[in-house]
Amino acid sequence: MILIDTGPLVALLHADDQSHDRCVKTLRSLKEPMATVWPVLTEAMYLLNFSWEAQAALWEMIITEALVILPLDRGDATRIRELMKKYRDLPMDMADAALVRVAERERLQRIFTLDRRDFLLYRPARLGRFSIMP
Repeated sequence: MILIDTGPLVALLHADDQSHDRCVKTLRSLKEPMATVWPVLTEAMYLLNFSWEAQAALWEMIITEALVILPLDRGDATRIRELMKKYRDLPMDMADAALVRVAERERLQRIFTLDRRDFLLYRPARLGRFSIMP
């Protein structure tokens, strides 16, 4: 399973995005299913609010399970808060912290993100560095 961040979701669904072609090419190369968390979906829906069609396409990815939503619960909140505090100088937002948390919990090291700067710095516990795509 490969984690996906907000940036690629928006780029995939918005043809005018400067990263659209690169993200489509990366998506076509993936063999594993993509997974994300609700905070990422919230950000993506907000950034796609200029287009109901793009938002509907994201909903379709969710409903058809082309995109797996990994659960977060109260047990994850403490670690998400710790991560946001640790990386507050970046700062780390909740979506990134939630991705790092599920990466730790599910032992997922690969992430599809356009935010290379931050994800090169994040160190999920017991995983080391992320393997970043594209």
